[in-house]
Amino acid sequence: IPSVVGMLINGSYAIIDSVFLGHAVGEIGLSAMTVANPIMIVFMAIAMLIGNGGNALAALRLGEGKRDEAERALGNVVSLSLVAAVIVLVIGWNPALVSWVLDLASATPEVRPYAQTFIQILCAGFILQCIGLGVNNFIRTCGAPNRALGTMVIGLVGSVAFNALFVLALGWGVMGSALATVLGWACSCLAVLQYFCLRSDVPMRLRLAAMRLSFPMDRTILAFGLPSFCVQAGMAIVNFVINFQLVKYGALTPIGADDALAAIGVVQRIGQFSVMPLIGIAIALQPLLGFNYGAHNVERVRKTLWYGIGAASSISLLMFVIVEVFAVPIAHAFGISHDGLVDFTAFAIRVQFLMLPFVGFQIVSSNYFQATGQPAKSVFLTLTRQILFLVPLLYLMPVVLPQLFPQFTGLDALYFAAPVADFLSIFTTAIFVAWEMVRLRKLAAMYD
Repeated sequence: IPSVVGMLINGSYAIIDSVFLGHAVGEIGLSAMTVANPIMIVFMAIAMLIGNGGNALAALRLGEGKRDEAERALGNVVSLSLVAAVIVLVIGWNPALVSWVLDLASATPEVRPYAQTFIQILCAGFILQCIGLGVNNFIRTCGAPNRALGTMVIGLVGSVAFNALFVLALGWGVMGSALATVLGWACSCLAVLQYFCLRSDVPMRLRLAAMRLSFPMDRTILAFGLPSFCVQAGMAIVNFVINFQLVKYGALTPIGADDALAAIGVVQRIGQFSVMPLIGIAIALQPLLGFNYGAHNVERVRKTLWYGIGAASSISLLMFVIVEVFAVPIAHAFGISHDGLVDFTAFAIRVQFLMLPFVGFQIVSSNYFQATGQPAKSVFLTLTRQILFLVPLLYLMPVVLPQLFPQFTGLDALYFAAPVADFLSIFTTAIFVAWEMVRLRKLAAMYD
């Protein structure tokens, strides 16, 4: 439960920014957030690459009784975060590189200056997110899930308070929203560091000696974290492609390119928020799966996987009902006002989430392979949903669907790509899980 709530909180940052900007600035603020959204996803991807990979390694080492190795994994995660933060800062404040990123995100001339301001401020504060999100998972592995949740709640409350001050009270607009996000990250980061640096009763402590980078360990951390990275990086790539297609096909409709970006911004926020609790279930399973797999307790590994799939499927079904029933109020909540755009946004929400009840199975199952030291399988299954199926469909559907069903435009067709890709990915994942159950039965017989 703390893991699920924690991921919901983490996914709330973008929603909070969008709601405040939508009401304070209007559709142009939502469009700027849509352009910046792939960059925000990339930031989360890097944090999860380092943090989730290190956490999976630490859980396995604890299961094997190697406590010192688990502590070294924690230290190396912090060091890798510092290295990544320097790289992000250099890229974000290089005029040529940030201009290229804005071109890649399909920023229109009207949206471009707002999006650039937002991105550069987030680049400056990335280290706070990388530690606050990545190292937070170690608190859960230390047996303190409520404390891990608390560090995220602190950040969310801070972000809401600073958004209210900077965006609504002081009228700082996009710049104020970005500053509020960074300061929210700072609150979480400080709470995480306090747990590992100042407390003496924790299973793992953050020590300078453990922060010395070790190439073999870092390679393992990145390999274990690659599936989590691919989930987010795949979302970023899809966002870049969607933005490009939205500008292309939106310009051909009365909605226009900028309003199409605003509408997809709402759909993206809801989409990211809806999968966050499912990722939370997968993260919560990691230490249980990793520890028991390392201890050769195959029966408990199987039970943990199926309990996780059941929990994730229940949550995804609930989220499906909510977005289908309340699609129009959701559009209004983000500050979208005129009727044509509200109807289009509600239509996009309802279509894009048709397969949501089954997505929980796909996410938990693909992360199972990461937790049990099979990152290649996890990466492949993650890519099926995010890239291998979805990206081609984003180009194919606007061409094919209007020819088969003339009532749909190319812009409408973009939203049908997601449920089709989800179906293909879920089917592929089911085949892998069936094979894995056979393998686990053989392992159980061997260990017995």
